[in-house]
Amino acid sequence: MNTIATRRLTAATMASAAILAGAGFTALGSIFNYPKILQSPAAGILAAYRQHGTAISAWFLVLVLSAALLGPAGVGLGRLAGGRTGKWIAATGIAAALVQVTGLSRWVLFVPGLSDDALIPAHRQDAYHRFQLLHTWLGTVIGETIGYALTAVFTVLVVRAVTRASAPRWMAYLGYAAAALIATGVVVPLGLDIARLTNFAGYVGWCAWLVAMAIVLWRTKPHADGTASATATTRHRNPAHS
Repeated sequence: MNTIATRRLTAATMASAAILAGAGFTALGSIFNYPKILQSPAAGILAAYRQHGTAISAWFLVLVLSAALLGPAGVGLGRLAGGRTGKWIAATGIAAALVQVTGLSRWVLFVPGLSDDALIPAHRQDAYHRFQLLHTWLGTVIGETIGYALTAVFTVLVVRAVTRASAPRWMAYLGYAAAALIATGVVVPLGLDIARLTNFAGYVGWCAWLVAMAIVLWRTKPHADGTASATATTRHRNPAHS
């Protein structure tokens, strides 16, 4: 399965995920003060949402698509890695995609209705309560905490099995650093504000790593039989590249 077609399709998926994530975070930071807004009470978040509700939901849908692409990217990278590690890469990529899509989808499926309900005095407190439940369980617990852990594990596995074998050493360091910073997000529920900053920095680095890896995979030179060049195998066996 280690063909040029597999590598290029995987590269395109990784690059698309990174570009969509960058666009989504940039737009939401501008019009919704995201992710800092998530620290506000439910009433404040819903009030801010109503100012640009349609645009905010649209940009969260972009983030949903970005997260969903991690699934096929994981499958492609798993095929490139092969063996038991490849199966773990595919499994963690799919799992990370599922939990993040689950968490982010609330902004598209539920928040618009809750925002409208909050304008009705008789439904206001119930809307705030339901929003907080979704925010805590779908957002903080599933989409963020579990999502951060799975994304970090996925990244480390890819670095060990694919990046170190086919890319410059600095790219492996970038992947490890991004994974470590993303993993700090699991302590955000404990109230450590610095973890939000380190987690955000980790995702910036992670998007850069995705794009860099996509370029490496795309530019791999084919043999006459259509398989990837021997560069990856050679580097993997050479201790100097470990």
